Amino acid sequence: MASLLHFSFIPSSSSSSSCSSSSLFSAFHSRSPVSSPARIRTGVRCNVMEPLKFMNGKPTLLNGEAALPSVLSSRVQLENVISKNDTRLRIFSGTANPALSQEIACYMGLELGKIKIKRFADGEIYVQLQESVRGCDVYLVQPTCPPANENLMELLIMIDACRRASAKNITAVIPYFGYARADRKTQGRESIAAKLVANLITEAGANRVLACDLHSGQSMGYFDIPVDHVYGQPVILDYLASKTICSDDLVVVSPDVGGVARARAFAKKLSDAPLAIVDKRRHGHNVAEVMNLIGDVKGKVAVMVDDMIDTAGTIAKGAALLHQEGAREVYACTTHAVFSPPAIERLSNGLFQEVIITNTIPVSEQNYFPQLTVLSVANLLGETIWRVHDDCSLDFYSKIRLCLFCFPLRLGFRLSRTEV
Repeated sequence: MASLLHFSFIPSSSSSSSCSSSSLFSAFHSRSPVSSPARIRTGVRCNVMEPLKFMNGKPTLLNGEAALPSVLSSRVQLENVISKNDTRLRIFSGTANPALSQEIACYMGLELGKIKIKRFADGEIYVQLQESVRGCDVYLVQPTCPPANENLMELLIMIDACRRASAKNITAVIPYFGYARADRKTQGRESIAAKLVANLITEAGANRVLACDLHSGQSMGYFDIPVDHVYGQPVILDYLASKTICSDDLVVVSPDVGGVARARAFAKKLSDAPLAIVDKRRHGHNVAEVMNLIGDVKGKVAVMVDDMIDTAGTIAKGAALLHQEGAREVYACTTHAVFSPPAIERLSNGLFQEVIITNTIPVSEQNYFPQLTVLSVANLLGETIWRVHDDCSLDFYSKIRLCLFCFPLRLGFRLSRTEV
């Protein structure tokens, strides 16, 4: 076990800032560990990477070598990877986002578990685990992104298969939680679908849920099982740290009144940047109308922050208003890129200097556009899985990461159960 406990740091290069001591993040530096049998070093920031050739259990082999994305294969050698037989931890991927699942497994130094998922001619889903999970700690990575109903049903059947295979603990890793916006009743005779989905996941047999950037915090209360809620903000903040933007030129903008708390927390981490709010009134689902702007953005770099972009109506109209009010540049930052039509047309029409998203939801190649930047949350989720598996505190980890704005955080070793 000694090999699991000792690591050293290699500081990664920091981007130089054009505003010296007043730079946005000149005091912070990203770090990542030296590769070892228990960990594989991967970077947090990445641009849109090539599609992963994925089959059941492991990446496709080309000439005897694993065909991994360049963001992973260029830095590490997949040698001395920890054997699956040496741990009781198993990771399985659904069909919704296999590339993210593979990145998480590579970060953790594991192989994805072998699982067979197919659909019958009538649309029914068939799931069979192709390896034993008896007495294991199982993690099922499956965002419930579009098609939401298909992916949700697949997750439920995967959970049921693991339960019937005598898994000790089943954790549903849901990078994007669909139906999260249906979390309350705004009119009479409406359903609260978020609570219904929480009940379905619980009744299917899940023991724990790991979610990333839920639409609202109250959704955690809909589950009758423990929920670990992680945020994608540190990944985006780490990327913004590489930008040569002076803090005096920065303003954080909430695209609507409901996102003020999220934008305020984001602004506090950006050297306590000023806050602006776009006031809008919605006349129907997926239809937004911008009314006015609260705050000053004239001559500044505006960073619009939201948890998701669906049709991009809200954020596009907000960006147009910011330009009218004199903003020099507009950046859009979001964790979940749902990108329902006509989102791509609205985001690529020149309103935004850059659209920064994460890979909680896979983005197809036909939806790429020049301003798009995709960041990986694999290290974030991989580290969280390790800490849940080791019964370590996630609160301790989050307090440290708020100071460093980066992942992974290693402190030179991995805590064992007796050290926490």
